[in-house]
Amino acid sequence: MATVKKSPAKKSTAAASSKTKNANANAQPYFNEAALKFLRGLKKNNDREWFNARKQIFEGELKEPMLAVIRKVTDAMLDFAPAHVRPAEKSLFRIYRDTRFSNDKRPYKTHIAAWWVHTGMEKTSGAGFYLAVDPTEVVIAGGAYMPQKEQLAAIRHWLLDHHAQLRKLMTQPAIKKHFTIFEGEALTRPPKGFPAEHDGMDLIRCRQWGLRTSLPAAEALKPGFAALVTRHFEMLAPFVEALNTPLLAAAKPKKPLLFGLK
Repeated sequence: MATVKKSPAKKSTAAASSKTKNANANAQPYFNEAALKFLRGLKKNNDREWFNARKQIFEGELKEPMLAVIRKVTDAMLDFAPAHVRPAEKSLFRIYRDTRFSNDKRPYKTHIAAWWVHTGMEKTSGAGFYLAVDPTEVVIAGGAYMPQKEQLAAIRHWLLDHHAQLRKLMTQPAIKKHFTIFEGEALTRPPKGFPAEHDGMDLIRCRQWGLRTSLPAAEALKPGFAALVTRHFEMLAPFVEALNTPLLAAAKPKKPLLFGLK
């Protein structure tokens, strides 16, 4: 049987692919200055021509290190947030913006980010953990930021009896030292059907519940970056778990009736 020889071009492509795979496997869980330089350039040149000419830089200096960070943090979350453990590729947000319903048609985000959702809520929002790196800052956050209508109602009804519990989690000394309360768009009036004079009305009126911190972008360049993110996520875990409590309860399938009897 005749042996088919690979053309020099195919050999070159195969070699490049092999080098890329090896580089991906060896990616460290932190970034280099080249990553921030790329994001600064993308902010000034947010177009496909500029991005495509530098896509290898994006893959090698941003995407792969971010996946390495996610894997490192996710491994640690087995100890304090196991329900949020998922493949790194599932947690990583795409760099591409969804411009279908936006007047802003810039094709790319100017940051790289990840979201650790609770198992079973992948198709909704729920409460989770968030990490983003841009040219000037690192954002670490946790909470419920885009609850669906039913989820919003579930959290608000839960707060009728548990507002003090959530407030305590948000005002613990370690939380107050490291985080600020996310200022979401709260209603100006009590939601329909809720008592206006309720002690937890300031929380019930919220549309989002979150805690966040902003750190210098230089933190992402340090070998201990993943450990830094992990420490912050561990502090946020009780808060995130509390917000998911009513959502998980609401999502449980109702038990079927026996012979039509309750």
